[in-house]
Amino acid sequence: MTLVGVTARSTRQKSDQDPATWMPAPAVHRRYIGESVVTKHRWGLAVDQAEREALLSYVASCPNANLAFERAS
Repeated sequence: MTLVGVTARSTRQKSDQDPATWMPAPAVHRRYIGESVVTKHRWGLAVDQAEREALLSYVASCPNANLAFERAS
């Protein structure tokens, strides 16, 4: 599981949105996208079409990124 400390304001802004409708500050886009992809994959979570398109778009801007995870038991 990935936990990242954020401000209450950030938590309120994000609410239950996914990368299709909300992104953090540009300085942490890569980390946020990487953690989103790894978390979804690790836990076998569904991704709707809008979220998938957004993730693919952001990942395309990070061609040298490597993602690692351990499958949940």
